[in-house]
Amino acid sequence: MKIINQLLLGIASAAVFQLPVNAQFGWQMQPVSIQSRWAKEVSPANALKEYPRPQMVRSTWTNLNGLWDYAITEKDATAPTAYSGQILVPYPIESALSGVKKMLQPSENLWYKKIISKPELKNGERALLQFGAVDWQATVFVNGKEVGSHSGGYQAFTVDITDALKDGQNEVVVKVYDPTSEGVGPHGKQVLNPQNIYYTPSSGIWQTVWLETVPAAYISGLVLTPDIDKGILNITVNAPAGAVVEIKAMDGNTEVGKVKGKAGVALKLPLKNARLWSPENPFLYDLSIKLTKSGDEVKSYFGMRKISIAKDEKGVDRIFLNNKPYFNLGTLDQGFWPDGLYTAPTDEALKFDIEAIKAMGFNTIRKHIKVEPARWYYHADKLGMLVWQDFVNPNQGLPPGAKEAFEKESKETLEQLHNAPSIVTWVLFNEQWGSFDQARLTEWVKKADPSRIVNGHTGEYIFIEGRETKTGKDNWVNSDMTDVHSYPDPMNSPAMPGKARVIGEFGGIGVFIADHQWNTGKGWGYIQVTPSALKGKYTIMAQHLKLLETEGLSGSIYTQPFDVEGEENGLMTYDREVVKIPFEDMRKIHSQLNPNIGNIPQVVAQNADITDPGVKYSALLQQYIDGNRDAAFLRKLTQTAQQVGDKPGAARAGKDYINTLKAPYSDEAMQFIVQFTSSTKDPGFALLQNELSNPASKLNRREVTVKLMNIVFTDVINPDLQQSGGNPDWATIETKVKPYGAPGDEIFLRAKTVYLFNKQDWQQYAPVATAYIEKYGGNLPEQERKMFQDATARGKQ
Repeated sequence: MKIINQLLLGIASAAVFQLPVNAQFGWQMQPVSIQSRWAKEVSPANALKEYPRPQMVRSTWTNLNGLWDYAITEKDATAPTAYSGQILVPYPIESALSGVKKMLQPSENLWYKKIISKPELKNGERALLQFGAVDWQATVFVNGKEVGSHSGGYQAFTVDITDALKDGQNEVVVKVYDPTSEGVGPHGKQVLNPQNIYYTPSSGIWQTVWLETVPAAYISGLVLTPDIDKGILNITVNAPAGAVVEIKAMDGNTEVGKVKGKAGVALKLPLKNARLWSPENPFLYDLSIKLTKSGDEVKSYFGMRKISIAKDEKGVDRIFLNNKPYFNLGTLDQGFWPDGLYTAPTDEALKFDIEAIKAMGFNTIRKHIKVEPARWYYHADKLGMLVWQDFVNPNQGLPPGAKEAFEKESKETLEQLHNAPSIVTWVLFNEQWGSFDQARLTEWVKKADPSRIVNGHTGEYIFIEGRETKTGKDNWVNSDMTDVHSYPDPMNSPAMPGKARVIGEFGGIGVFIADHQWNTGKGWGYIQVTPSALKGKYTIMAQHLKLLETEGLSGSIYTQPFDVEGEENGLMTYDREVVKIPFEDMRKIHSQLNPNIGNIPQVVAQNADITDPGVKYSALLQQYIDGNRDAAFLRKLTQTAQQVGDKPGAARAGKDYINTLKAPYSDEAMQFIVQFTSSTKDPGFALLQNELSNPASKLNRREVTVKLMNIVFTDVINPDLQQSGGNPDWATIETKVKPYGAPGDEIFLRAKTVYLFNKQDWQQYAPVATAYIEKYGGNLPEQERKMFQDATARGKQ
C-alpha cells in the first residue's frame, strides 16, 4: 500500500488555496495568506525600476517592467488573437504580485504582449531587448517575426530586435513554455507534482526586462578576475575583434589604475597597494570601460580578494580569504517571497535579506539552487557577504536531455556571475539531486574558474538525528572540500588531504509564530521547539560549531534564515516581520566564529513573543468555554489549536467556525474551509461539494476536487484496501464512493489503476487504466501519464 499512497499524493492539492482571476485589464495584487512589508509599495508605475545590471551600466536604456497583456493557451496552439488580461512584469504568473496568481501547467504556453515605441537609432545603432531571466523557454517575436529564443530559467539573455522594428509603435510578444519538474531543465525547489512538492513554482518573466540602444560596435560583456598576489585585475572585454578599449579604475574621485588594449585579449590593470575586499571591509573600486572608436562606454566595479584552500599554522587544510584562515559562518538562503515567489517585491526587499543575515552575525550565504538577479549580488558585494553559489540542480529523474540542459545552463551561470567578488565557492551538486559525472564536472568547473573553490557535492553523506540516510559514491572526488549534511546537530566532515572540512547544512529548528505563517494548518522543521527554547538550542549548536572548528571545521551552513512557505525553520518569519532570536543576541552567539562583522546593517523587525504557545492557546480555549463564539475568534482558535497539536479542539472550533459562514463565501473563508477540511464528516466537506456543483462559484475547481479526492481515499477507499488481505472488492468500494460525485469517481479509478499497476496484473490493469486516462488523463503529470500508458500497452499485448 505504500506505493499507492505515494502515487495518490502525487495529485495532492498545493499548500496554498488559490482563487481564479477573471479576465481583466488593469492590475490588483491577489489575495495571499501573508505578505511582506514591501508588497504595498509595488504598483505598475514602479515595478523594480532600478538599473538591473550594476556591473555593466549604460545610460541609454528603457525599463519595460510594468503591465503587459497575457494569455494562456494549449502548448501547441498558435499565438492568441485575444488576451486574458494584464500581468505585472516581472512577477511570476503564480505570484500574488503578478495580479494573476495562476498555476501554469506543462501542457500550456504563457504569452506576453507589450507595445513599445521604436527608439531613436542613428549611425547604425542597435536596439537590444534584455531579459534578466525567463523560466524556462522563451521565444521572442517583434511585429509577428521571431527574433530570438532562449532556454534556461535562471540566466540573462539578449535579443537584437533592430531589424524587426518599424517606425512608431511595435508589438513585442514573448511565448513561454515552463514544464517545471515535468521538463528536462533545471528547476530548483519548484516542483509541480506535490508528491515531491517543495514550493510554489515561478513561471514566465521573473526578472527585469529592458531595452538598450548601443553603437554598431559595442561592449557585450566583461570578464574581471582579481589577483591580489600580483596586484592586478585581469580584464577581458567582449567586443568586436580589433576594437581598442580604454579602462580606468577609480577609488572615489582618484584614478588608481588604467590600461589600454584590444578587445578579446586578456589585459592586466595594475593596482599599487590594492585595498582588499572582505566582509569586514567590502571595498569596491569603480571601473569605466570605453571603446575608443565607437564611443560605447559602460560603468562597472570590482573587488580585490582571493579565496583558496591552504594549511594553517598547525598544518590543517582550511578555507583562506586573502591568504588568511577565514571561517565561513553561513546560512542557507533560498530566495522565496510570499508575495513575489522567486521575485522580491522591491530592490529594498532584495537588499534587506542580505542586511538581515549580516545583522544576525553571519558572514556567508549559501544561495540554494537559485540564481538571483544581478542586483542581489551587487548588494552582497556592497554589504560584504561571502556567497556559496549553488548551480540549479538537474531534473532529478535525469530524463533524456536533462544532463545537456544542466551543463548548458551551468556554463551560462558561470559566465554570468563571474565578476561578483562576493561569490567565493561554486556548489556543483546538492545531495543526490540529479548528480552525474561528478568527477568530470567538478574538474570542469575548477578549470573554467580557477579563481574560486569548488564544493563538488554538498551533503555527500546525510545524517538525520545521527542516522546516515544516504551515501554518496564518489566521496568528493576533485572537490576542494568534504561536506556532510547533519540534522539537527552539526558534525564534522571527514579529513582528506588538500580539502577543507565543512558542514553544508545543519539545524532546521522549527518554530511557528502565530499570525506570520504561510500555512497555519502545518509547519515543518527537522525538530520543533517553542520560541522560548530556540535561543538555548541554537546557542548550544553554535558552541558545538566552535568545538568542531578547533578540530578542523572550516565552514558551516545553518538551515535557514527565513521560513519558506510550509517550512517554519527560519530565524525570521516568511514575511520578514519577526526575528525569532534578537539580532544582537545572534551576533553575540556567533562572535566566537565571526568576531569582526564590520558595519552592522540597521534592520527593523519585531522580536518574537517567547510566551509558551500552549499557555496562549489555553487562554483562548478558556474564552471558548466561557461562551465566546465570535467568528473571528473561532477562526483564530482553530488555527492555534492545530498549531499546538490539539486535534479535538481544532476539529470542534473549526466546525463551529464553518457553521457561522454563509454563501457567497469570501476568499479568506474559502481558504480556511479548504485548509481545515480533512474528513468526509467535516462540515466543510459537504460545503465544498456544493460549491463544486455551483456554476457561479469562484473556487479553484481542480484544487478543491483534488482535496476531496484525497479525503475520500483516506476515509473510504484505503480502509477497505488495508482490510482486504490483497483481494479488494472493487464493486463494493465503487458503491461506497458514489455519494461523493466526480471526486469519488476519479479517486476510485486512480486507486484501482495504481493498485493493479503495483500488482502488475496487466490483464485487469489495461481496461481500468484506459478508462482512467481517457476520462482524467488531462489532470496527470506528463511523466506519470506516459508511465500508465506504457503499462497499458503491455497489458494489451
